[in-house]
Amino acid sequence: MLSSITPYVAPLLVFGLVVFVHELGHFLAAKLTGVYAPVFALGWGRRLFGIRHGETDYRVSMIPLGGYVRMATREDDSMAGIEGGADRGSFDAAAQRPEGVPASLWSSDAMAPFGPKPVPEDRWVESKSVFARVFILSAGVIMNIVLTLTVSSGIYYVYGNPYRPAVVDSVITGAPAAAAGVRSGDLIVGVGGEKVHAWEDVIDRVSPVTAGTITLDIQRGAERLSLSMLTQAIDSPDPATGQSRRVGRIGIAVKDSVGREPLSIGQSVASGANATWAMATNVAGVLKGLVSGQVSAKNLGGPIQIARTSVQAARRGAETLWSLIAFLSLNIAILNLVPIPVLDGGQILLVVAEAVKGSAFSGRAREAFARVGVLAVLALILLVTFNDIRSTFTN
Repeated sequence: MLSSITPYVAPLLVFGLVVFVHELGHFLAAKLTGVYAPVFALGWGRRLFGIRHGETDYRVSMIPLGGYVRMATREDDSMAGIEGGADRGSFDAAAQRPEGVPASLWSSDAMAPFGPKPVPEDRWVESKSVFARVFILSAGVIMNIVLTLTVSSGIYYVYGNPYRPAVVDSVITGAPAAAAGVRSGDLIVGVGGEKVHAWEDVIDRVSPVTAGTITLDIQRGAERLSLSMLTQAIDSPDPATGQSRRVGRIGIAVKDSVGREPLSIGQSVASGANATWAMATNVAGVLKGLVSGQVSAKNLGGPIQIARTSVQAARRGAETLWSLIAFLSLNIAILNLVPIPVLDGGQILLVVAEAVKGSAFSGRAREAFARVGVLAVLALILLVTFNDIRSTFTN
């Protein structure tokens, strides 16, 4: 069914869910800490449609990239909050509806920007404790991590734990396995008297035996065989360190197939957590490589590449699409922690720095920080867009 998803639906699902969860984290944290949040938006720019419920206008905006939660702050009487927004409307009491605020959103008993009442000072972001402000700023990242963990765990629970069955594809002529009588299609069920389930188990049992004899328990149709053979010692790079090490081999190639092992809820959560940690380690490694120059910035992709990958993932099936959502969500979480002023990490750094300093930075200093952040983000957008366009015309 997913293979029939149009090229438009898959990117919107991927972008929309990841951004929605991130902004939902900021929004819920603002509500929990008592900060006034009049706008919860998916996308940027002019409001296309939405619904105002309680204090908040839940909207979809014209530009379908990103989103924001508008929060009350003393620094901008047009209420450009932690993550932006641009409705016109003052904190000062106004008898008339300001230009730019739709009549459907205006109410005489509402607070700005949707009514004439000023926002109380205790509803401003700045009125909250350092802990509360850091909580608000980090909540989006936390929710993206939760999404990744939830999706990864769900994939393991629904589809099972993937593994390579220890089915022999081919045997190298003259190798120990061939001399012992191992054939293509044999299923290895034991090594050295110990049961094995997957090909990785076979490797783990054979590798330490660099000299001497080892026994394979083989299932060949209805027949059960025990075949003994000498191992061959070879030098092989260690996957963890890259350094050469001496390992035992018997000359077997495994079939390129995937089995599925059902997992309980607890096992699925544990596997999902391990997968999340592995993804986080890989993303952090790429960022480190970009800083050190070991990874080329040409490898970075932007919205076009993500959209293209989303479509491909949808055509491959639900598991691949959900895996992409989990991976992208974790990427968004980690990238938002980078200490660039306009990102969550930069905002958190600024709040902590003010706490250490004992007073708020001046408006001029904050504006300078913001400009640096905007320039950095714009440079990144231009870079990934260029990479996307180049990839489109070269592939």
